[in-house]
Amino acid sequence: MRRPGLRIGDSSRDRELYLMLLRLHIMPWFADRALDRISPQSVRSWRTELLSQGRSELTAAKSYRLLRAILNTAARDDRLIRENPCRMRGFDKEQTSERPTASVDQVWRLSALMPRRFRALVLFAAFTGLRWGELVALRPGDVDLDAGVVHVVRKFAELQDGSRVPGRPKSDAGFRTVALPAALVTVVGEHLAEFPPDDGESLIFRGPKGAALRRNNFHRSVRWAECVAEAGLPEGFRFHDLRHTGNTLAASSGASTRELMHRMGHGSMRAALIYQHVSSQRDREIAAAIDVRIGRSNDY
Repeated sequence: MRRPGLRIGDSSRDRELYLMLLRLHIMPWFADRALDRISPQSVRSWRTELLSQGRSELTAAKSYRLLRAILNTAARDDRLIRENPCRMRGFDKEQTSERPTASVDQVWRLSALMPRRFRALVLFAAFTGLRWGELVALRPGDVDLDAGVVHVVRKFAELQDGSRVPGRPKSDAGFRTVALPAALVTVVGEHLAEFPPDDGESLIFRGPKGAALRRNNFHRSVRWAECVAEAGLPEGFRFHDLRHTGNTLAASSGASTRELMHRMGHGSMRAALIYQHVSSQRDREIAAAIDVRIGRSNDY
């Protein structure tokens, strides 16, 4: 299979992921097959083989979406095939387990267990929902404490070889201004006073020697797993789950779908609707609790 031209975005991590999927999961099956010989049946057989070899549903879905994009280019742009054989419903869906969230009290406890220079980082993640790459790329000029907002204009991407690449947010929707809770404004002000930046190009959250933070080194240096356990959080709670926590807090506070999309930096409604579903589930629990109290008082 010849690889037709495919636009795979500006993200270094995305390019790295797509090339890995292509090399490990697509080309071994389709490399020697002519494009016009790829049929829906062969796509189904390929996916079945991936799963039988122990690839996860997540990997199979990502690989399918990439194959579909390649064949879309072959069909629509290059006119090498008449139609795209990737037309299977559900093959592109990622069935992932629901991630845990922290309560507000647990967030404060986890923060208090961190080394002092990282306490504000934990609170910032949980109360804004920013991504790790966005947080560690923040500079003093990105935060306006008087207005109580943070401007998200860049991110760091960590590649598999350990290199760190600065760049734009993941999408146009990633460029955003997020309002900060008043309590977080106070925390960030105290952090900047205790760990003042050298200049406007310094990072707000950085290591003891001034270097940018790396996810793996951060987890080891703060004893993340031990702090998670001591804070009363479930085993396996990840730093990224603080973003999940922040998005859930925003949804349960009554944010609309559009408001959630803006705060999360998403261009589609899919992720926002997931958090609104969580919020509606909680609303039903509240209604059930109210119903119990009504029942106890129904003596009339």
